[in-house]
Amino acid sequence: MTDMPGPGVFAGATPLAAAAPVAAGGMPMPIGCVLAVAGGGSRVLFDRNALELIAQDADPVVATAGQVGGQIKMRVGGAWLIANIRSLVLEGTGNDWVAADIDFLGEGDEERLTGKLYSFRRGVTRYPIPGCEVFAITTRDLEQIYSAADQPHIRVGTVYPTRSVHASLYVDAMLGKHFALVGSTGTGKSTAAALILHRICELAPQGHVVMIDPHGEYAAAFRGNGAIYDVNNLAMPYWLMNLEEHCEVFVTGTGGDRSVDRDILAKCLLMARAKNRLGQEIAKLTVDAPIPYLLSDLTAILAAEMGKMDRAGDTSPYLRLKAKIDEIKADPRYSFMFSGMLVADTMGDFLARVFRMPGDGKPISIIDVSGVPSEITSVVVAVLSRMTFDFAIWSRNEPKRPILLVCEEAHRYIPSDARGEGRGASVGRILSRIAKEGRKYGVSLGLITQRPSDLEEGVLSQCGTIIAMRLNNERDQAFVRAAMPEGARGFLDSIPALRNRECIICGEGVAVPIRVSFDALEEGKRPASGDPLFSTLWRDVGGEEAIIQRTVLRWRAQGR
Repeated sequence: MTDMPGPGVFAGATPLAAAAPVAAGGMPMPIGCVLAVAGGGSRVLFDRNALELIAQDADPVVATAGQVGGQIKMRVGGAWLIANIRSLVLEGTGNDWVAADIDFLGEGDEERLTGKLYSFRRGVTRYPIPGCEVFAITTRDLEQIYSAADQPHIRVGTVYPTRSVHASLYVDAMLGKHFALVGSTGTGKSTAAALILHRICELAPQGHVVMIDPHGEYAAAFRGNGAIYDVNNLAMPYWLMNLEEHCEVFVTGTGGDRSVDRDILAKCLLMARAKNRLGQEIAKLTVDAPIPYLLSDLTAILAAEMGKMDRAGDTSPYLRLKAKIDEIKADPRYSFMFSGMLVADTMGDFLARVFRMPGDGKPISIIDVSGVPSEITSVVVAVLSRMTFDFAIWSRNEPKRPILLVCEEAHRYIPSDARGEGRGASVGRILSRIAKEGRKYGVSLGLITQRPSDLEEGVLSQCGTIIAMRLNNERDQAFVRAAMPEGARGFLDSIPALRNRECIICGEGVAVPIRVSFDALEEGKRPASGDPLFSTLWRDVGGEEAIIQRTVLRWRAQGR
């Protein structure tokens, strides 16, 4: 051998060019040795000839053991230490040696007679010493590392580069500490989300899942096992809103006027709630209490309070509020929430329907907000999110019924530039609070986004499990990298090179970071999110006049 840096790689060993990955008796042959050791990772030295030899192995796991993202093992005492390769570089002046930076993933016990790995667990208790031999990992090893038979799990795909090693997510760990699914448009993100939710529903047919669907994609995927709600049947009472949400809908003033309008609305709203029999039975009624009231009562109280003003100039806040309330009452687009039919005390029925209690074999609610006017979409999402959190808080002394809240296009609702005041702020605050405190009360948050860098800083880091599909934007890649644990760095570097329907999963939901090829999903269970085929659709001609006429009618009627 030429230009071998450092001490002999294998104690008294000959060059590995002629060595087989597995020696006689089934014991593996080394492919390198440990060169330097640090707390989180180390540097190893590979024999380049050995890497070329194992690259021809029939086992795809062995064949990729010496590549970036590949995994290796080393014997430390009576255990196998598993590591992931983060980077590779030629070492020395010759071409015979390859140095690699590695990250330790975990360790498993070694069966004395056969050398097989078993009982894998995350973390490292004993580190190797320089000179420790390094071996290629095998498919059988991966089966042990990623085995999830001893705890509740869902299978979502296969471990790369195998086709037989199942990739599983630990449901309790994933949901208990929130999860995020990120990926650029066109990578299969919506189908992956549908696959994960279908698997959860199959595992827990009496579960409680609420999904906010901003584009109407997921109704097609869950018609068989979910309850679908949109503006035609959601029937969400306006009086469920708290003061902050009322202000986002009714208060139009800006600057100092907004503060004045808010104070007036708070006073009049409390008086309107107090007129209800339920409000009169509460000793200390607050303006945020979900007590039914009539919009006509609210406008009448505003008019009465306005009549008490001394000067005409003082009446402008009342006129602004009353005009906005009357406008919303008269607009048919808002009838799903502000209809006069929604004044009865239907809070219990609404919670039972949306939270699937009981589930009746349909554990997921798809809330399609694509037909909601854009001006109040954020308020609708805020009410649904806050009701989820408040229900968990006020039912603490009851038998636990955990709820999973899944938010598609999360960057729209928890933007990085969210402010304490202004429209759309309440939804960001409640989702951020759920991310920070939800697990204490049994509320799990699932965030799905194509622009993780646009999320509020810190929210992504609150997600214990991150499922990262291909990200084309360098800023998004850096944001996800910052939120992932150190041991996943080698996997993260491959995010830009992932194929469609592939992902990197790391965090609480998996034993160690893992690259996964998602399972195919049946046609009837896929979301309606496919890209249009221009080359095909532009050849389909005829009937354009009727298409335009029908579209104009729906347009003018706002979908009704």
